[in-house]
Amino acid sequence: MNHILRIFNRSLVVFALCFTGQALAEHHEASEVEKNLVQVAASNDDFQTLVMAIKAAELVGTLEGKGPFTVLAPTDDAFAKLPEGTLAELLEPDNKEKLQAVLTYHVLPGAISSEEVAKLKLPETVQGGTVAIETDDEGKVTINGASVITADIPASNGVIHVIDTVLIPE
Repeated sequence: MNHILRIFNRSLVVFALCFTGQALAEHHEASEVEKNLVQVAASNDDFQTLVMAIKAAELVGTLEGKGPFTVLAPTDDAFAKLPEGTLAELLEPDNKEKLQAVLTYHVLPGAISSEEVAKLKLPETVQGGTVAIETDDEGKVTINGASVITADIPASNGVIHVIDTVLIPE
């Protein structure tokens, strides 16, 4: 009888742990979806340069707005791959319009999931230019040659797809 009680108690503990883990995961997902695009990016250590650039370009209000938007978010490593001095030049107050053009080139109107993105070929960005989207046989998606390394990060006003290269409009 003690053996059966021990098994029952262990089962209860395992069930409680699983239920608690699932509830925490669902709470985390819900709390992320309550954050807007800028808040989600700011809470991720890989987007500190992007957030700094969004602030310098005075695009915070836009990207915190209703949207929805799809942000093709370059990581800090992507910004580090730019030619030396490029980021510093873009961040100069006199180059705000150029920085805005670069950043809005990373934004598509609407909340477009990775499944939908893969079906697009030349969508127009908020900046006005188009980006070329390609999907290989293995399902790997590239946008103007930049690889999508993480997709479908939800936000209250859109979705973020992480890319490994900064896109520069023509």
